[in-house]
Amino acid sequence: MTVQSNKVAIVTGASRGIGATIARQLASAGYAVAINYASNAEEASRLVVQLRQAGHQAIAVKADVADAAQVRQLFETTETQLGKVDVLVNNAGILKVQALAEHSDELFERTFAINTRGTFNALREAATRLNQGGSIVNFSSSTVGLDLPGYAVYIASKAAVESMTRVFAKELRGRNIRVNAVAPGPVATELFLQDKSEEQVQHFAKLPPLERLGQPQDIAAIVAFLASPAACWINGQVLRANGGLV
Repeated sequence: MTVQSNKVAIVTGASRGIGATIARQLASAGYAVAINYASNAEEASRLVVQLRQAGHQAIAVKADVADAAQVRQLFETTETQLGKVDVLVNNAGILKVQALAEHSDELFERTFAINTRGTFNALREAATRLNQGGSIVNFSSSTVGLDLPGYAVYIASKAAVESMTRVFAKELRGRNIRVNAVAPGPVATELFLQDKSEEQVQHFAKLPPLERLGQPQDIAAIVAFLASPAACWINGQVLRANGGLV
């Protein structure tokens, strides 16, 4: 899949993990990519160097998506250095597994600040800044359909993203901008694997009928598809990407 070289994409939370793989996928498809990060400047810069060495256009832009002013600056910096944005991928998110009764006020606020308000901030900017015919891909989670103990607050933050996805797609009527979400199941990233025993990892791997963990590339390929003209008739949808888990 290739696109015109003047197409521009923002990927939030893209310094590592799934976000970094998405940035590589979109760059390979011909997009100039703004790699957003909140704190990991070293990894974001390393990814930019790798993409530029491969002949792609890429910049790293620091912004906490929970801060509306920083999100506004993220778009402004991207527009100044790469051009007006065609694709927005709201990948930034946090997850802390903890029983609802044990959640602190601070953890509740932080989860919704990043996962929900962060998406809201980026969508609000995209409403006036995204090019006609653009595409937005939000990130939910397949945990929304699983009701797993320990995930209540995280699930609530992602369920809100799914609702915003469906409504925002309708609110952009007349702009030819598509708004969808991808909801991955367990994916073999550093963040997922850390603090888990081999037995726990294998448990999650056996849950889907396809009997493996998702890989970052699995999710990146879906995001690239949803961003592409091949998905021109898909709008306001949540795509569960979990190997049949739910």
